[in-house]
Amino acid sequence: MAVQLPLECFQCRRAHYLSRSLYVYSCGRVSEIWHRPPGLYSIMPSKRTLQLAEPRKYSEMYLKQRPRSSPLWPVTISALYSKASQRILTLAQPRCLLSSFTLPREPQSSVSKAARRATASTRTECLAKPVFKKYPMCYENRFMEAPIREVSLAAQKAVPSPRIVELAKAKMLPAESFPERSPEWPVSVAAKHAVASPRLGELAQPPKRAPTHFVQFDPEAFTVKEAAKKAYCSERVVELAQPITR
Repeated sequence: MAVQLPLECFQCRRAHYLSRSLYVYSCGRVSEIWHRPPGLYSIMPSKRTLQLAEPRKYSEMYLKQRPRSSPLWPVTISALYSKASQRILTLAQPRCLLSSFTLPREPQSSVSKAARRATASTRTECLAKPVFKKYPMCYENRFMEAPIREVSLAAQKAVPSPRIVELAKAKMLPAESFPERSPEWPVSVAAKHAVASPRLGELAQPPKRAPTHFVQFDPEAFTVKEAAKKAYCSERVVELAQPITR
């Protein structure tokens, strides 16, 4: 049976549909999901569409089997007029703050009036001045080949001692060291014209193995041999086969 809704209800739904943002379900896109033509707003839905748009009603079996009819949990009369014990009242007390707890201070600290009107001493003004280093980190070069730090004339004319000259020498390589070998290994003429013996040819052959699919699948894996069926175990094997008594 079709349900006919009043026209005011449909107009209210249509106004809510028009006022809804186009980007509600667009997952952050900058445009709507579907392009809506201008003639879409003037279309009147059929009775069948209005019937399908109605929410599904609860079945009578569910209404009979659900535990309560209200979302609020019912409280019994005895629980309403019951008196709490001293232990429950103690546990219901809120936890006190620690003695060392302090409230978070404001991000901007307030400056007192005395600090605003204070006059800095001569020593404070002297310490507040920036420090000018004699040798700054950056130097202006006169030309491209000039050193970063200027070398004094005394350092330029200085004569090093024999010990400094000895320490300034580069570390020598040991006598056992050899230069790096070339990545190309030279092959001798005799090795190029050598003929391999039958034994070397036999050893150079790759090993022949069964294919993997045949090795993994063994149809006779659970087949018991005839010799195993007629075998008799020794007394030692019988002794070891006994379960451990604990």
